[in-house]
Amino acid sequence: MPTADAEPDVNGGATDADPASPDQPPASERAVSALWSFGKCLAALLPVYLAGYYGFSISFVLLGLTIYMGWKHSRLEKAIRIKSAMYLLENEREFTTERVFRAKRDLPSWVNFPDVEKAEWLNKILQQAWPFIGQYLEKLLVETIAPAIRASNVYLQTLSFTKVNLGEKALKVVGVKAHTEQDKKQVMLDLYLSYAGDVEVNVEIKKYFCKAGVKGVQLHGKLRVILEPLIGDVPLVGAITMFFIRRPKLDINWTGLTNLLDIPGLNAMSDTMIMDAIASHLVLPNRLTVPLVANLHIAQLRSPLPRGVVRIHLLEAEDLTAKDTVIKGLIDGKSDPYAVLRVGTQVFTSHHVDSNLNPQWREMYEVIVHEVPGQELEVEVFDKDPDQDDFLGRIKVDLDIVKNARVVDDWFNLRDVPSGSVHLRLEWLSLLSSADRLTEVIEKNQNLSSKTGDPASAAILAIYIDQAYELPMRKGNKDPSPLVQISIQDRTKESKTCYGTNNPVWEDAFTFFIQDPRKQDIDIQVKDDDRVLSLGSVTIPVNRILSIPELTMDQWFQLENSGLASRIYIKIVLRILWLSDDATPTTPSSRPSSSGSGMSQGGITSELNPTGPGGLGKPPPGRPQQTTPDTDFATEGVLRIHLVEAQNLIAKDNFMGGMVKGKSDPYVKIRVAGLTFRSHTIKENLNPTWNELYEVILTQLPGQEIQFDLFDKDIDQDDFLGRFKLNLRDIISAQFIDTWYNLNEVKSGRVHLVLEWLPRVSDLQRLEQVLLYQSQQSYLNKVVPSAGVLFVYVERAHGLPLKKNGKEPKAGAEIMLKGISHKTKVCERSTSPRWDEAFHFLIRDPRDEILSVKLSHSWGQALGSLTLPLKEVLAEPDLVLDRWLNLDGALPESQILLRATLKILDTQLTVCRKAPGDSGSEGIEEEVLPKWVPSHLDLRHRSGFHTSSDNGTTAGQVKLTIGYSTEESRLFITVHSCRGLAACSKDGADPYISFILLPDKKATTKRRTSTKKRDLNPEFNERFDFDFSLEESMQRRLDLSVKNSVSFMSRERELIGKLQLDLDQIDLKTGVTQWYNLVAETN
Repeated sequence: MPTADAEPDVNGGATDADPASPDQPPASERAVSALWSFGKCLAALLPVYLAGYYGFSISFVLLGLTIYMGWKHSRLEKAIRIKSAMYLLENEREFTTERVFRAKRDLPSWVNFPDVEKAEWLNKILQQAWPFIGQYLEKLLVETIAPAIRASNVYLQTLSFTKVNLGEKALKVVGVKAHTEQDKKQVMLDLYLSYAGDVEVNVEIKKYFCKAGVKGVQLHGKLRVILEPLIGDVPLVGAITMFFIRRPKLDINWTGLTNLLDIPGLNAMSDTMIMDAIASHLVLPNRLTVPLVANLHIAQLRSPLPRGVVRIHLLEAEDLTAKDTVIKGLIDGKSDPYAVLRVGTQVFTSHHVDSNLNPQWREMYEVIVHEVPGQELEVEVFDKDPDQDDFLGRIKVDLDIVKNARVVDDWFNLRDVPSGSVHLRLEWLSLLSSADRLTEVIEKNQNLSSKTGDPASAAILAIYIDQAYELPMRKGNKDPSPLVQISIQDRTKESKTCYGTNNPVWEDAFTFFIQDPRKQDIDIQVKDDDRVLSLGSVTIPVNRILSIPELTMDQWFQLENSGLASRIYIKIVLRILWLSDDATPTTPSSRPSSSGSGMSQGGITSELNPTGPGGLGKPPPGRPQQTTPDTDFATEGVLRIHLVEAQNLIAKDNFMGGMVKGKSDPYVKIRVAGLTFRSHTIKENLNPTWNELYEVILTQLPGQEIQFDLFDKDIDQDDFLGRFKLNLRDIISAQFIDTWYNLNEVKSGRVHLVLEWLPRVSDLQRLEQVLLYQSQQSYLNKVVPSAGVLFVYVERAHGLPLKKNGKEPKAGAEIMLKGISHKTKVCERSTSPRWDEAFHFLIRDPRDEILSVKLSHSWGQALGSLTLPLKEVLAEPDLVLDRWLNLDGALPESQILLRATLKILDTQLTVCRKAPGDSGSEGIEEEVLPKWVPSHLDLRHRSGFHTSSDNGTTAGQVKLTIGYSTEESRLFITVHSCRGLAACSKDGADPYISFILLPDKKATTKRRTSTKKRDLNPEFNERFDFDFSLEESMQRRLDLSVKNSVSFMSRERELIGKLQLDLDQIDLKTGVTQWYNLVAETN
C-alpha cells in the first residue's frame, strides 16, 4: 500500500515518499523529539514524586513552583516589552504626531532636541539591506564561527547553527546629531539606535541533545561614530571609530535550554554578563576602529588621549529623606546616607554617615573624561541598611558644562525623591604636554585634603602596549600565551592574552593617575597565561619622560630576564593636570530651597542653580513663593474646525446593480492629535450641509496633519467617499482659512471648511466681544465656541495630613473642570509632595466656571481640596494666578502651589460683527484680518461674506496679498477673490481682474486673471510674480480693474470697479493680506 504522501509515477503507479526528504525529518529525529517531550513531562513530575518518596516537606515543591512561576512571568514580561518596542518602531510617525505631541513625553530624540536630526533615509537603506545583512551573518556564523567553536573544545565538536534569521525588523536610527565644532579634522556623529527585532538564532549540540537559542532582541543606546582623519584622497576618511558612550539597554528573549536564564535573578545576571562582554569592546573607554586606508596609526584612534580629568569634591548633603522609621513608620527616624558616583565605567562609593539627614562627606575623587560632549557624572544617594539599601535620590551633570565653566561649585537637587540636595565642587583639569608647571601643581595638591586619604594627582600616564617580538618559548618548545602586567606603585592592570604565539600583538591601552612623576616607576611584566612563568620584564622611571619633548616616549624596549632578541614596543604619554588660573574657586551658591521629582527631558541635564556656578552665599531655606514651570508651559494653541458642507459627492447607494443611480448618506471623520471626531449622518444627500464645530488643543510640533475621511453610512460596511489631509503648519501660517478642498481617491466631491488657529490674548476687554460673538453662533452638534483656554500647572503641596495609621501619604492630585478630569502621578510617601505637571481645559465662560482640585492618598483617603472660581483668575494681572492656596478639609497649614493662566481666544470673526449700537467710521471701512501669505497653499477660496459696503460709491471689494520675497528677490501679488460685486445684467456678471504696475509705458507688467462665469463673489487664487528689487517695488503703483467679460456687440457695462494703491504704503517684507474697496465708475 502506498502511503498518503506517495506520488504517482509516470507509469501510473505510486512511489513511496523518500524517507530522507527535507519535508519530513528522519525517523531517528522524530524518536528523539518524542523522547524529549516525554522527558520534559517526566522532569516536571519528578520533583513531586521525589518529595513524597523521601518524605520532604511540601515547601520544596512550592519553592520549585514559585521559581517556575517567576520564570514564566519574566518570560511573559520580556515578550511584551519586545513586542511593544517593535510596535513603537513600526508606528513611530503615528505615535509621535498623533498620540504624544500633546504631552511631549516619550518622544524620539529628534523631537526632544532641536540639534538632533531625523535620518529616515538611512533607515530606508537599512531596511532594504537588512535581508542581505542577514545572509552575511548566517554565512559568518555557519562557515567561520561554528568551526572555530568546534575546534576550541572537544565537548563542542557537534555544535551547529540550525537557524540564523535576522527577521524583518531592521535596526533603526531614530536620531542623528553631528558635532563639527570639536576638531576640524574629524566628523563626530551621535547615532541614537533602537532595535526591537524578531531575530532568531538557534544552536544545537547533537551529541548531548542540547538546543538553545535567541528569539527576539531589544537594544537601545547612543552610538558615537567618529570619522577621522579627514584626508584629501578617496575615500576622504582614514578610519571609522565606533563606541557607546554609556552602556546600551539590552533585553534578550531566550529559547531552548537558555530559557533557564529567564529565572528571576539569573536573567539580570545573564544580561549583565552579556553587557560586560559588549562593554569590553564597544563602551568607553573601549573603541572599535575600522581603518579605511593603509599606513594609518590605528593606536592613536583606538586609544586616544583623554579629553581631560574632572576632580570631584563630594562635600555634603541636606534635607535627605528619612528611611529608618521607628514603630513601623509611626515615628520618623534618620538615614545612614552614602553616595555612589559614576562616570562611564569608573565607579566610586563614599563612606556612610550614621543617622544623619545632613551628612558631611568631604571626599575627593578623580575621573578621566574620554568624550565631551556626551559623558556625564551620575551621583546616587542611598541609605545604608543591613538587607537592602534604600534609594535617596540621584543627580546627573553633563561634563561638557564643567569643561566650559572650569569650576562648578553648586547645590544640586536630588531627583525622584521628595526632598534633598547635594553640594558638589567640580574642577576641570586640563592636560599639559610640558613639565614646566609640575612643581607648582604638586605644591597646590599638598594643600588639598580629603577623607578618602588618596592624595590629589599631579599627572596622568597613558601607556599603550603594542606588541612583543621573539619572546622565549615554554617548556617543550611550545609557543607561550603571553599577557602583560603593568604596575605603578600599588596599582596593577593586565592586558588581554594572546594565545599560542611568541610574537603577540596586544594593542591595549591603560591609564594611571600619578601623584609625583619624579618619584614613581613603571614596572612591566610579560607573563604566560598561568601568571607564574615570566617571559621578561622592564622597569621605566617616570622621571625619564619629563625630559623628553611633548612628554612622550614611543620605542622598543629590551626585555630583561628574557631571550636575547626579546623586546616589547610601548608608547608612554605623560600629561600634567592643570587647573586654569582663571578658574578661581567660588563660594557655593545657595542651596536649592526644594527639589523636584520630575524627570528631565532627555535625561542628561545639569541641575545647576539658575544663577550659575557660584553665588552670593547660602540664605536660610524657605519655600518658593511662585511656581517654576517649564518654558513650554502654556504654549499650546487651539484649532477651531467648522465643518460647513460638501458638494458633488459620489453616489454609493445604487439600485438594480448600478443601473439606477441613487444617493449617499455621508458623514465625516476628523482625525487630529490622536482624537477622532465624527459628524452626524445626512440621509440621501450628495450636497450635505453639516454646520458642525470642533475644537482641539495642539502643540506646535512639526509634521502634524489633520485627516478628513468621508463615508457613506450603510447597514453593513460603510462606503468610502474620499479623503484629504491638511498640514497644521499651513493653518498656523494662515491663521484663518475659509476654503473648499477637493476629495482625493474619488472621482468627484469637495468639502467646505472654515479653519482658524485662534490667537490667544490676555486682554480682558476682548472677553465681552468674544462672548457676544459666541452667543450669536449656532451649530447642529450643539457645540458652544470656547471663549478661552485655561492652563493649570500643579507644582507641589505642603503640610498634608498623615494617613490614619500615622504614615506619610502617597499623594496624588485630581484637577476637574466641568466634567473633565486630569490626574497627576502619585508621589512617594511625603507630606510635601511635588508633581510638576501641567494640564489644560477649554473654557466656555470664565465668569461662571469653577476649577476643583482634590488631593488624596493613592486616590483613596482624602487629603484636602480646593475650589477656585475662574473669576479670581480674571481679577489677576495678565490673567495669571500663581501662589500658594489653602486646602479645605485638611490641616490649617495644608497648602498647594499652582499656577492658573487664562488666555482669551480672540477669533478673527469678531471684527466682522459689530456690537449693537456701534457705528462704523465714515468713509472707507477697514477690516482687520490676519496676515496671510498663502503662496504655498493650493486654495479654492470661498468667502463667507456676501454683503457690499454701505457706501454708495463702492462697487464691492477685492482681497489681495502683496509682498516681497527676499529669498526669491521678487515682488508677488496674489489675487484671492472678490465679494459684493455690482451686477451688470440680470444674470449678474462674468468678472475678471486686470492690473498694471505704474509707471509702465510698455505694459510689461500688465496681468489678467481668468474669467468666472455668473459670479458676483468670484474666487481666483492666482499669483503673479515680478522680478523687481525691493527698492524698485516700492516705487510702483498698483492700478487694478475688475471688469465684466462682454462681447464686442454687447451693451452691458464692462468696468465694475477700480483700485489704485501705492506700494510704498505697504510693508512688503512681511506681506499684507487685506480686503480693498473698489471704486465704481462715475460719469
